[in-house]
Order: sequence, then structure tokens, then C-alpha cells
Amino acid sequence: MAGFKDLKGQGHTPTLFMAFLYFDVSFMVWVMLGPLSTEISEALALTGHIMSAGEKATLLSLPILSGAFLRIILGFAVDKFGAKKTALVSQLIVIASLLMAYMLGDSITYNQLLIVAIGLGFAGASFAVALPQAGQWYPPKSQGIVLGIAGAGNIGVVIDFLFAPKIAELWGWDSVFLVGAVLAIVTLIAYFFLAKDAPANIYKPRPKKLKDYGKLLRDKDTWWFSLFYAISFGGFVGFAGYMKVYLMNTYSADMAAFGLDVLDESNVKVVAGYFGALCIFAGAILRPFGGATADKLGGIKSLYIFFGVVATLAILNAVLALPFWFAIVVLFLIMANLGMANGAVFQLVPQRFGRDIGIMTGLIGAAGGFGGTILIQTLGWSQGTFGGYSAGFIIFAGLVLIALTGISLVKTRWRTTWGIQAGGRI
Repeated sequence: MAGFKDLKGQGHTPTLFMAFLYFDVSFMVWVMLGPLSTEISEALALTGHIMSAGEKATLLSLPILSGAFLRIILGFAVDKFGAKKTALVSQLIVIASLLMAYMLGDSITYNQLLIVAIGLGFAGASFAVALPQAGQWYPPKSQGIVLGIAGAGNIGVVIDFLFAPKIAELWGWDSVFLVGAVLAIVTLIAYFFLAKDAPANIYKPRPKKLKDYGKLLRDKDTWWFSLFYAISFGGFVGFAGYMKVYLMNTYSADMAAFGLDVLDESNVKVVAGYFGALCIFAGAILRPFGGATADKLGGIKSLYIFFGVVATLAILNAVLALPFWFAIVVLFLIMANLGMANGAVFQLVPQRFGRDIGIMTGLIGAAGGFGGTILIQTLGWSQGTFGGYSAGFIIFAGLVLIALTGISLVKTRWRTTWGIQAGGRI
């Protein structure tokens, strides 16, 4: 098993750190609309626009969907122009989107918010840049832990839920976008000076043409990995983006009582942010441990465990009217196992598609974005149609079970073909 100590003397530590930080800040601004959903709804209501459940789900899912498409484009750019140039250009677009939201402020319209949401998709697409840039520096046996560290930048969403509602309460919701822009600018400067693309003696880029995409899309393993990541990362980012809406609609009374009794905090939106951060933190911080576990046990066995727990807990949450604290524990464990599953999937991907890691990270990352979009839309549909979320959780659990079936179908072939020479445990 490649652990943290085993990375000493390998690769390029400043690049690994900057890949983490770049993805961390990017992930933070990517899902920024989620923890601000209530505040934005109230601001639009003052202008006469009352968002429906469908409009809210669309606004929250659009950065995820945009990021999914853009991951493919940025994955192509990483192979053609290099990770560093791709990251710098992408970050500038994100900064411009954040400043646009701040400058428009309370006068912003729903359609303008949709434009901002599309621009924030470039932040989500950073996944297709940060992971290849970090992975290019390290050998196959260390890919699980390395990509887990870089991918743990999704802890940025925890920062959102902890601080965005409070900043919005103190200085207005638009000020959150200014804070995000400042952090993105600082990160851009640090990244420019510290991050480096791997030299040719370590990793030789193989620029892709459009026909190369077609070739990889004809490989059935591309679709299997896409399914697994649509469940793991799609589940994580979907629940993260919708977490505040879910908690507000389901447990607002419990959170209000908790806030008044314990935190002396009457603003239930802030309390919802705290509990959302707690649940999301589990998935964000445990991604590297999922990758490390996969390095030790193999990615296939690890996914069996992580997906099995998620399916069980999702069904439990769907069929039982869980009390508040029990529901928080269940959500915490669901997010934890989804985060570890993310690490396990990307312990396998570089071993199967090592020479095409840039483009494959984009394709599979895009599937994760599509999965998150579908989950948010499903939860919004469930609430709008049935007045609750049981149907949404049942559908998600069913998809997880399909993924488990898929793992059973491919495990023998994987272990007896490319797995023999993969360089790590599968």
C-alpha cells in the first residue's frame, strides 16, 4: 500500500499541493450557489421573481452540468497545451464570473444567474486539470493516494457551507462572490509560481485528436468507469449542491430549535450550513483514504464495500421517517462512503488508461458531473411531485445497485487482462 510517507522523495510536492489547493478553491466556487440558495431566492423574490422548485433545481444543477461538458474540453486541452496553461485560462474565466455576480448584486436577474452558473462550470472542470497534473508526476503504485490527495480539494464545499451563509447574513449574499473572487485570484498567483507540468523524462504528453475521443468512447471500460463515477462523484456533488435545500425543507424546525438552544443562532439558514458542512466534510476529507484503501485492497473490492454501504443507507433514509440526529448520521455516512468511492474509482482509472489519463479524467469526470445533475433534478422532482424526498433516495439507491452489478460483471475480465500488468492492485 502506498501511504503518505511513501510519497517522500517522489514526484513534485509543490505541484501536488497546488493541484489540491487549485481544486479546493475551484470546488468551493463551483458549488457556491448551493449554500446560498435560500438567500438568492429571497433576493430574487424582492424583485418579483419567485423561484419554483424546478427553477431552483435548474440553477443549482447548471454549474454541475456545465462543469461536466467542460471537463471533456479541458481534458483535451491538458493533453494538447499542458495542465498549467489550461488551469490559468480556466481560472481567469471563473474569476470573471464571480466578479459579475458581485457587481450585479441585488439587481441580478434569474437569467443572469444562469450565465454566472455556466461560468462557474469552469471551476468544476478543474478536476480534469488538477488530477492529471498531479498524477503525471507519480508511478502507478502511488496513483490511489496521489489522486486522492489532489481530489480531496472537494473539501472546498465544506468551506462554503461553513462560511457562506454567515457572510451572507453579515454583509449580503453578493459579498460571498467577492470573497470567492479574492481567494481565486490569490490561488491563481500561487499556482503560477509553484505548479509545474511533469518533464518529458517523467511523463510525455500525447496530444489527442477528436478521433481519439471516439476510440476511447468505443472502449466499454470507459463506460463502466463513467457509470461508477457518475454514482460516486455524482452522488457526492449532487447531495452537496442540494444539501441545504434538503435540510431546510425537511428539518428546518429541528435546526431552528438547535440553533436557539445551543448556538444562540436564530438564523436557521446558517445552522443548515453548519450541518451541511458536517456531512459534506466526511466525503471530502476521506477521498484520499478511499484511494489508499484501494491501493491496499484493490479498487474493485473497495467499491463493493463503499457502494454497498451507500445503497443500504439510501434505502434506509427513503423508507423510514428518520429523526433529525439519526438522519444527520446517515447523511454523514453516505457522504463519507461516496467520497471514499471517488478515491477508489481513480485508483483504477490510471492503471487502465495511464497513457490517456488527461482525456479519460475529462470523460469520466464529465460522467460524474452528469450524475450530480441528474441527482439534483431527481431530488427536486421528488419534492415537487410528492412533497418529500423518499422517491429520490429510492431511485439513487437503485442506481447504486446497478453499479454494484456492473462491478460483478467486469471484475474477472479486468483482473485477468489489463489488471495483470497494471502496476497496482485492482
